[in-house]
Amino acid sequence: MADDSRNIRQGVINRQGAIESYAAIGDSFTEGVGDPGPDGTFFGWADRLAVILADQLPDPESAQGGTAAAHGHFRYANLAVRGRLLDQIVEEQVPRAKQLAPDLVSFCAGGNDIIRPGTDPDDVAERFERAVAELSRSVGTVMVTTGFDTRGVPVLRHLRGKIATYTAHVRSIADRYDCPVLDLWSLRSVQDRRAWDGDRLHLSPEGHTRVALRAAQVLGLDVPADPDQEWPPQAHRGTLEVRRDDIHWAREYLVPWIGRRLRGESSGDHVEAKRPDLLPL
Repeated sequence: MADDSRNIRQGVINRQGAIESYAAIGDSFTEGVGDPGPDGTFFGWADRLAVILADQLPDPESAQGGTAAAHGHFRYANLAVRGRLLDQIVEEQVPRAKQLAPDLVSFCAGGNDIIRPGTDPDDVAERFERAVAELSRSVGTVMVTTGFDTRGVPVLRHLRGKIATYTAHVRSIADRYDCPVLDLWSLRSVQDRRAWDGDRLHLSPEGHTRVALRAAQVLGLDVPADPDQEWPPQAHRGTLEVRRDDIHWAREYLVPWIGRRLRGESSGDHVEAKRPDLLPL
């Protein structure tokens, strides 16, 4: 049934014509944290998906086609900012996405709310649905994103039930508004620790690549590799090595993260969207 439900949502391009513009909204996941580019700006799955979408367009100037011409015809904006909560995304990014009115918007939000103590996934989902309804009236297609299955993520394992509840809500909202679903819960390849950055909260470059490939599949595109292909075998890690890594992680990432929470700070303070306008790649 899972494969059947995914297939129902595939073929966005076939139903509505080629996607010529795309805007990504969200938090650090969509900004691309964990996947730094050569200039230090984060790249990430949404940027990688934009390249795949641009490659699908025919050359408008020549029957011979051409990647450069196709990319010039395609326009992309990334409004996501790390650390943003759902209400901040709705306030700051949704109006801009509506103004840009692209063919496709990817909407991933609520994750930072869910991991906060005391938050109610039912309440977060109600606010998420209002934003989806608002976006759906202004843009071509809204692709929503589920949460990851965090059973293998030490810092988030205890929140698995809460994340699963929110994920179920997102799927139901997608049903009501006919949204394609980027289902990260079922993406088994990101259960491997190599799919995650050293902070264990954000994807690695390979993890972002696999998510981009899955997103392209959801939109009905052919992709050059299976996002769920098995990882190469790796050497066994001893208990001492694992413990050493855990200590390093706690010192470098966990303690600063807790400190920011206690001070009421966010990693996204003073950070602006890296690509606020629909521009050619």
